[in-house]
Amino acid sequence: MTWITAVSLAAWLWLLLGQGFFWRTDVRLPRRTPPGRWPQVAIVVPARDEAAVLPASLPSLLAQDYPGRAEIFLVDDGSTDGTAALARELADRHGGLPLTVTSPGEPEPGWTGKLWAVRHGMALARARTDAAYLLLTDADIAHGPDSLRELVAAAGTGPGLDVVSQMARLRVATFWERLVVPAFVYFFAQLYPFRWCNRPGGRTAAAAGGCVLIRREAAERAGVPAAIRQAVIDDVALARAVRRSGGRIWLGLAERVESVRPYPGLGPLWRMVSRSAYAQLLHNPLLLAGTVAGLAVVYLVPPAAVVAGAVTGAALPAALGAAAWAVMAGTYGPMLRYYRQPLWLAPLLPVTALLYLLMTVDSAVQHHRGRGAAWKGRTYARPEAAPDRSAS
Repeated sequence: MTWITAVSLAAWLWLLLGQGFFWRTDVRLPRRTPPGRWPQVAIVVPARDEAAVLPASLPSLLAQDYPGRAEIFLVDDGSTDGTAALARELADRHGGLPLTVTSPGEPEPGWTGKLWAVRHGMALARARTDAAYLLLTDADIAHGPDSLRELVAAAGTGPGLDVVSQMARLRVATFWERLVVPAFVYFFAQLYPFRWCNRPGGRTAAAAGGCVLIRREAAERAGVPAAIRQAVIDDVALARAVRRSGGRIWLGLAERVESVRPYPGLGPLWRMVSRSAYAQLLHNPLLLAGTVAGLAVVYLVPPAAVVAGAVTGAALPAALGAAAWAVMAGTYGPMLRYYRQPLWLAPLLPVTALLYLLMTVDSAVQHHRGRGAAWKGRTYARPEAAPDRSAS
């Protein structure tokens, strides 16, 4: 126990200092200078069965205070709840930016539903506008009135950015949301430290799919979305494709962008994580085993050592475990403050990590049962098994 706890403490010291300061929450939109001429923007919103959240999100896009020309393309991806009709009704009621509602039909083999909808929206935007930028945003994301203006100003400042993406502030209201949601962003930042993503020429690349402003030329150069059409984790795949093509990306936490989707219980949160967790591990059993072992050593060993030390009187492992647990809680504190949550939740991070460990294992089990990455009535095979693998 002493040696394992020492390894855990060493891991936390390395995470504290050597993983791009992932735990800091000060990566916000870079310095912005308004352009002399505001470029045209097309806003593409893929939507599948989103009638419950559209009244809280779509009006915020319609009301964007953007000095240039902007137009919204909402792509109804086979909804059965009246999403398209509700979108038109909201546009008639609120006015604002022009809205086009369209539907691409069922996705072709080898495409995920969301990327098929994005493809259709981008093609329609190219045909109808001269947009220099595309804002790809989810149907459950609400934007502050100046969100689009600030994104475009950030993209055009200095040498210019090809992708500006903000991690939307997710809804945190229920007990389970408080326990799980801030940790979701914390773990994402641990995997993809924002500072590393934002270094020109760096190897780490990621975006947050709820809010991605991409230069049209960069999307065409990277072959997006066709080049990533099978990707379940499409935001990370998009950022990697843009970076491979020589583009510059930026990712940070949002100030004017929020998710309005509720997660009233553990079940919806479990499905949100498990649907893509095994895909994140490339459907590799060895990576799964390593991840489970790593989560156990890093997150579960410290509190276990403290409890075991208190019971058996083993002072050294208890002290090492307490130190590791303290560093863990300390790194989680800034994310809790960002989400306006009490700091007493920080020591509970091992409980949340255990839940994520179980969600990841469940994701693998569902995949091997043939259920794959399931979302809103669709199940996606791993890319290697998809019928259209030649251009993956």
